[in-house]
Amino acid sequence: MSIMKICQVTCFYDKSRMVLDHISAEFEAGKIYAILGPSGCGKTTLLSLLGGLDSPVGGQVLFQGEDIEKKGLAWHRKHNAAFIFQNYNLIDYMTPAENVALTSKLPPLSILERLGITKEEARRNVLKLSGGQQQRVAIARALASDAGVILADEPTGNLDEDTALEIADILKECAHQMNKCVIVATHANELAAQADVVLKLRKGKLIRVP
Repeated sequence: MSIMKICQVTCFYDKSRMVLDHISAEFEAGKIYAILGPSGCGKTTLLSLLGGLDSPVGGQVLFQGEDIEKKGLAWHRKHNAAFIFQNYNLIDYMTPAENVALTSKLPPLSILERLGITKEEARRNVLKLSGGQQQRVAIARALASDAGVILADEPTGNLDEDTALEIADILKECAHQMNKCVIVATHANELAAQADVVLKLRKGKLIRVP
């Protein structure tokens, strides 16, 4: 059964450029989805709609069968969806532990250690960590929330190949072992290879790749 669903969603930047053209899709818990497409094709726009950062021009975005606008987009962002960004979006004057504590009622060290951040590193300023470590903190922050859906926008775009593969493995674990619905927008075929379902966004249409 799907945890999220989009029904005939339409979005355009202006009337001359359709970004999402009446697209529909279902997303299940326990699976990782990769949305492929070139820069500017609408991948980030789609994630923004799924996460309640914006509303479609037409169509519906549903969480567990209910339109996310019924309870409000802010409620959806707080309770249902967590974001992981390419540029990490961490609060740079805080430590990893403090960043994770913002979204978690539980002690942050256990989840940080699970993702490879040591106790010592968890107490450093986040700017003193490598890019791969910062992305791990961003993932930990998303996992620390109660959100059932994790939305990752080019999460490996700033990382070297080895670190990117490690992050891909972590995201796959989030889906398969933690029963999260993980939806990743990417242009990296290596990350798409880890996905259970691959979707391609092109010219406003969302197509499932066999």
